[in-house]
Formats: sequence, C-alpha cells, structure tokens
Amino acid sequence: MKLMVVGGGGREHAIIKKLKENPSVSEIFALPGNGGMADDCTPVPIGALEIEKIVAFAVENKIDYAVVAPDDPLVLGCVDALEEKGIPCFGPHANAAIIEGSKVFSKNLMKKYGIPTAKYEVFTEMNAALAYLDSAPIPTVIKADGLALGKGVIIAQTREQARDAVISMMRDKKFGKSGEQIVIEEFLEGPEVSVLSFTDGKTVVPMISSMDHKRAIDGDQGLNTGGMGTIAPNPYYTAEVAERCRKEIFLPTIAAMNAEGRTFKGCLYFGLMITKDGPKVIEYNCRFGDPETQVVLPLLESDLLTIMQAVTNETLAETEVKFSNQSACCVIMASDGYPLSYQKGFEITMSARAKAKTYVAGAVRKDGKLLSNGGRVLGVTEIAATLPEAIEKAYDLVNEIHFENAFYRRDIGKRALLALEE
Repeated sequence: MKLMVVGGGGREHAIIKKLKENPSVSEIFALPGNGGMADDCTPVPIGALEIEKIVAFAVENKIDYAVVAPDDPLVLGCVDALEEKGIPCFGPHANAAIIEGSKVFSKNLMKKYGIPTAKYEVFTEMNAALAYLDSAPIPTVIKADGLALGKGVIIAQTREQARDAVISMMRDKKFGKSGEQIVIEEFLEGPEVSVLSFTDGKTVVPMISSMDHKRAIDGDQGLNTGGMGTIAPNPYYTAEVAERCRKEIFLPTIAAMNAEGRTFKGCLYFGLMITKDGPKVIEYNCRFGDPETQVVLPLLESDLLTIMQAVTNETLAETEVKFSNQSACCVIMASDGYPLSYQKGFEITMSARAKAKTYVAGAVRKDGKLLSNGGRVLGVTEIAATLPEAIEKAYDLVNEIHFENAFYRRDIGKRALLALEE
C-alpha cells in the first residue's frame, strides 16, 4: 500500500514510524514532512495547507490511504477534498473538525448537551469584553475562538493581564481572524489530563492517557508553548476517573456531534481537568496531539493502520486496540528563545541509538547534514516498565544529542512522579 501523511512535525514522524510497522505498507509520502524524516518516508515539498496540490498529488501517485494530521488542513476540508477524489482518509470532515476550529462552537455544544466544562461568556465586541472583566472572577481564562498554533489561550492572573489579553486578540489581531470572537471562561483548578481517542462516529476507544507540559521553563514557568514534553500514562487518570469521563464526556460528545449532523471520525482529543467536582473539558482537538502522540503511539501494541482503516470503514467496534502497560516519556529539545525568537540552521548530531528513538519536528537536510529549522526541533522518547525508568532513560538519550542553542526542560514528568507518591 502507498500511504500519504499530511503534516511535517514530530507528531507526523511518530505516526509514520508506527504506520511503517504494517508489512503491507510499501511507501509513505509526507507532505511536506521534514529532512529528519527522510529515512522513514519520502518528504514532498507541498505545504499542509495547499489542499489542491495535496489532492492532485494523491490522485497522480495513486495513494491508497491518507492520514491528515494537523488541525488547519482538517478545518479547511482536506479530508473532504481527498474523499471526493476517491482517496480513503483518516481524519474528520470539516464540519466535524469545527469542534477544534471554533472554541465558541465547542463551548456552546457542551452547554447544549450538558457536557461538564468551565462556565463561560462569548464576546464579539472588545468593549463589552472589557466591561465584563471589571467584575469577572480572577484568575480567568481568555481564549481566541479560532486556531492559533496552540497559543491562543491566556491564563490571566490579574485584571490588567486579562484586559491586555483581550486587547491583543481583538484590537491588535495577535491571532488574526481567530481573535475576532473570544471566550472568557472560569479558571478551573486541578491536574490536567490529555486523552486521545479513536472514534468512527459510533464507537469511542480512548488511548492511553498522557500529561503535557506546556510552559517553556522548569517548574511550569514561562510562556505557553506547543508542548515541551509528555509522559504516559497520566497517574491522575485513575480507573474511576476514566469511567466518569466515558459516561459524562466521551460518549455524550460523540452523541452530540451526531445529533448536530457533524459525525466525527478520526482522532478526537479530550483536554481534561480533574477538578474537585469531577472531570471537565478544557478543550477538544480534532486530531492527534503534539507531543502527546510521541508517547501514546510507542505504547500502542495493535497495528495503527488497521485501526485507522477501521475508523474510516466504521468497524472500530470489531477491531483490537491494545496498549502496553509500560510507561513513556518524551522530552522536547527546542531552540533557545522558543516560543518567541530563536536562531536556526545549527547542525544536529546524535548517536544511532538516539536516532532510532527520536521524532524530528523542525529540521532540514542540507549537504548531507541535518540542521535545526524550528522552535521545537526534536522529541526524544523512551519507554520502560515504570515511569521513573522511562524519564531517566529519556534524559540519558538527550545527552547523546547535540546542536547549538539546544534548550529543554529538565523536569518533564516531575509532577507525575509526585502524584505516584501521594
């Protein structure tokens, strides 16, 4: 089979490495991919948002199956366009991808169908939002309605920070059109849990839970990023919590989308917070998370392509989805200065052992050398029988990788270890 994966980051590299395990796969194209993936697939210089070119490539190269991984092309209807040409796909249609594409849609969906989430208000006019902040509880959370590379959420600890956030989104257009509508919502407290799930619109199969680390600096300090590392499973996601999530969140969300005529087929990501009142939804994503994928898929023991095809064919209920009982840790190696300004173009060197267990997010290949080419450069992942072992092994592997201005957190998994001791 000839496969095509749309996207070019560490998440896509993790998906490609897992898809390669299926013996029927003869070739995988990554659009656009990156230079660090070249040993696992064929990168093609077509951007993830160039929908017409993506479709034309798939038709011309007789692609048997396509995986559309990032949020933007899903929201823009890449799956719809490919399926119109007879290319079977993994990923939701545009009318279902709106669950991530619009915070306002998802919040209103949860309110309408009684799915637990933070209290909120929606604003389309800046002065009204600023007036609301005069009496809103602090801290509060300001969210741009649309996609913003995972950075469109600001937790304001003071009224001044909240006002600045509203002004930057609505007047200064920090996130472009994504900030034309905003959501101001209640600040929830408790441990966060990420749960990716396979769903064919009828059956929901949660994957192993994980814990992301969004802040740039140790101790959960600094700016929000796309994610500086992950561990799995998340110790806060107990069997009791999982059952509540299944009954109160997972199944009701699928039913709600069906009721709205927006059947969701693909990977539905539940960003959860375990509050004193029970689990609540912080956000939905319409795709595999990054870097959650880099710890979840290495623990998947069943065949990924078989599962994805079952999602497409709506036969997920009859398909085995089995995860290892081991633990995983992914440490993101970034460029110093990320998520703001940073330099790139530095040579990356790593041991053969590290290369086998590293997902490349931001790199190019030039004159036979691998060079850094992004904010998040590498995802270094290890698995082990226990979480402490997985964390130790991941950091040992980081020491076998070098590039100038490399930056990474040194406390990935620390919160999870503390939870295991409780």
